[in-house]
Amino acid sequence: MHKRMLVLRFPPEITDKPIVCSLSREYNLCFNILKATILPGHEGIMILELSGHKKQVQEGLRYLRSQGVKVKSVAQEIRRNDELCLMCGACTGICPTRALYIDQETREVVFDPEHCKGCGLCVAVCPVRAMEIRFATEKLLS
Repeated sequence: MHKRMLVLRFPPEITDKPIVCSLSREYNLCFNILKATILPGHEGIMILELSGHKKQVQEGLRYLRSQGVKVKSVAQEIRRNDELCLMCGACTGICPTRALYIDQETREVVFDPEHCKGCGLCVAVCPVRAMEIRFATEKLLS
């Protein structure tokens, strides 16, 4: 399951169309509207969590853009809850940037947030859910 946090800006001429509904019907995507201010005849803004298969999410984003919606990803960061982490290493094999790796001397899983790109792969494989996605809320409406 692929998940994206997005800010959508709707031009005034399309705020009366059921564009987001089409994401569910035509692209088999799930959405969670976190905040929205949309009035007919005015620019609308929506903060939306979109999830589904990666290919369908990409197709849904293309659809939004083709309708004139401006799509912007929300900054996200990955954090590790050290109280939950069992140091099992499941995350280290999937991390594409090596932000998660096993220290050869201590045999502990090291998380280097400076190398993390926020892809979220580690979140999906962590058996105890010690890896978490945090969205940078101060950037939601910028």
